[in-house]
Amino acid sequence: MDSYRKTAIIVGALILIAYGVLASSITESKIIVMLFEVISGIAVILIAVLMFPLFKPYNEKASFWYIVFRSIEGGLMIIAGILFLPHNNLLLGIRDGIYVGHGYIFAVAALFFYYLLYQSKLIPRWLSVWGFIASILLILANLLEITGLIPGLMILYLPIISNEVVLAIWLILKGFNLPEEEK
Repeated sequence: MDSYRKTAIIVGALILIAYGVLASSITESKIIVMLFEVISGIAVILIAVLMFPLFKPYNEKASFWYIVFRSIEGGLMIIAGILFLPHNNLLLGIRDGIYVGHGYIFAVAALFFYYLLYQSKLIPRWLSVWGFIASILLILANLLEITGLIPGLMILYLPIISNEVVLAIWLILKGFNLPEEEK
């Protein structure tokens, strides 16, 4: 198995692991929630580290900012997970604030991610465009929610969630499109 194929499978699996934080919210166990959030944060950072060398030849500046935003996102998830463990209202309030900021960091990092996927042609372009549009919708949803114009409408989160699950499955089953020189 070539290194591109292994990387695609690992990145796909890490995307699914990173979404494990969503599933952790259904449990009352503080330890499970904390562990899932920390693991999700680590997964987000690892995705960026694995994708950086693939993206860098196509756009070095955008690749740099992608890894910066994903590292901040992952770091915030790790901190939020740790803040969830103690039963302290002040720390839980800080955690909630972190997740408000996290939503924007995630969306901006996703814009870079899907732009770089589009530019590199590592996946079908329709999948990159879907992710880019879904990222914009997520930013819009966050702005409308924070301004109080609409309550949190989970329906506006569905395009990015469904895109990332489809992307993860695509990467696991199909892998990346190989650059011309690698074929």
